[in-house]
Amino acid sequence: MLQEQTFDLTAWWNEQSFTGKELFSLDETGTLTLLANNKIRERVIATISAENADMVMKNLLEKYDQAEAKVKEVEIEWIAAEDKFTMAEKVAQLKEYLNTVDALGDLEKFALLVHDWEHTLYVLSEENYAARVKLMETAESLADSTNWKETTQAFKDITDKWKQAGHADRNKSDKLWNRIEAARTTFNNNKRKHHEEEEKDLLVNLDLKIDLVEQAEAMANSTEWKKTTETFHRLTEEWKTIGHTLNKKNEELWQRFLAAKSTFFDKKREHAGQVKEEQERNYAIKAALLEKAEALKDSTEWNATAQAMGALMEEWKKTGRVPKEKGDDLWIKFTAAQEQFFQAKKTHTDEIRSVLENNYNLKAAILQKAEQLKHSTRWGETTAEMLQMLEDWKKIGPIPRSYGDKMWEDFNAARKYFFAQKDANREHRRQYAETQKVVRAEHARAMVGKLESDLKEEEEKLVDFRAAIGNITPGKKAAELRAHLEKLISDGEQKVKRLKEKFEAVKEDINHQSEKEKGEERASNAAETEGE
Repeated sequence: MLQEQTFDLTAWWNEQSFTGKELFSLDETGTLTLLANNKIRERVIATISAENADMVMKNLLEKYDQAEAKVKEVEIEWIAAEDKFTMAEKVAQLKEYLNTVDALGDLEKFALLVHDWEHTLYVLSEENYAARVKLMETAESLADSTNWKETTQAFKDITDKWKQAGHADRNKSDKLWNRIEAARTTFNNNKRKHHEEEEKDLLVNLDLKIDLVEQAEAMANSTEWKKTTETFHRLTEEWKTIGHTLNKKNEELWQRFLAAKSTFFDKKREHAGQVKEEQERNYAIKAALLEKAEALKDSTEWNATAQAMGALMEEWKKTGRVPKEKGDDLWIKFTAAQEQFFQAKKTHTDEIRSVLENNYNLKAAILQKAEQLKHSTRWGETTAEMLQMLEDWKKIGPIPRSYGDKMWEDFNAARKYFFAQKDANREHRRQYAETQKVVRAEHARAMVGKLESDLKEEEEKLVDFRAAIGNITPGKKAAELRAHLEKLISDGEQKVKRLKEKFEAVKEDINHQSEKEKGEERASNAAETEGE
């Protein structure tokens, strides 16, 4: 593990080795920056510190591997795509991803590849646009033509070529198409004026119907179903408003108009059938997805089922439309199954969260009590409470991870503080008891010594008194002296007896006190051991 006081940011960066390192810089504050060039925007990738350096490096290198996988995936699709414009959106998304991803590696290589693809799309688009410009220029060159038949065909050819032209910028293309339409309108107006002058009303009507037929035939193979259907309806209404023309041409044009119209609507009906078949296949797929969702909706394997439900939803989104009359009911049932599972999962999660929070509150109450009792001097009672709180703590389940281990550490610290104070008090009492035992022993020895001294003194007096009786000289006061000595001897014998009894009592008390102190010490040690 890196230590803050010994961590050298520059040295650590110099030790790192990976492809594309020259694209990045690390300053003295730990800011890791992706340097700008003409393909990549400059941005801060991460902030490095002693605590996170290795982990950040590992994560950023893994992000590069993920980015490389994304680029490879798009590259494979790019190579396989015949129409490169189908890849335009993915290329744009990948470019944005590379301009935001926080990763360490040769990102410039990926950016260059994306730039090449963009350039290819740009070149193709410009080529297609140039082709359309030529069509526009051709159309404008024909606007004032008086070669009516050839120019009419030429405008049809221009329309066909326009449809065949590849992708180009829409706004620019729309402007070109408007100019083509303006040229066509100018030509048709001139053409109609010409026929009006030559054949008056009949020819004008003929020209109008020819134009409608040509428009109808131009749309016969269209796949823009809605737009073309509306146009055919409009053309039919316009045909009805045009007066009669030359009999020979009128029927011929009408049959051509009907043929073009029939061709389109036959293809439209065929397409509708294909769409219906596809929607029925999609319905079968979504019905199967619904069945799977229904089977999973009561599952309690929360994580695995959540992933499975997510996969079903992704598959549902990728599957195309179903018949409208069936789609709504299918979707309602599918989302109901999803909602039932995820609501149950949320309820389960809420219940677990509630239990964890309740456990936290219970342990918080124990911790608060331990903090209150840690200064207690009721050693025996508080020891029992501390032991019971520990047992209660162990019985309570886990708490939310967000609280970490601090609560346990605080509780354990309160317990240790109390038992440390208890140990200190026990040591103090032991030392006091030892001191008192020494004092009592010294006092007992002094008392025994004094009793022995007093006993000896009294016994010596008795010897003297008895010797004095034997040495009394007969005389006038001999009897009185004997009586006095006998009284002294009797008193001395009683005093000696009392001293001996007191001496034995003191010795017995000393022995009793010694045994009592030993018993108390053994009991105290046993109680302290149990309390720990």
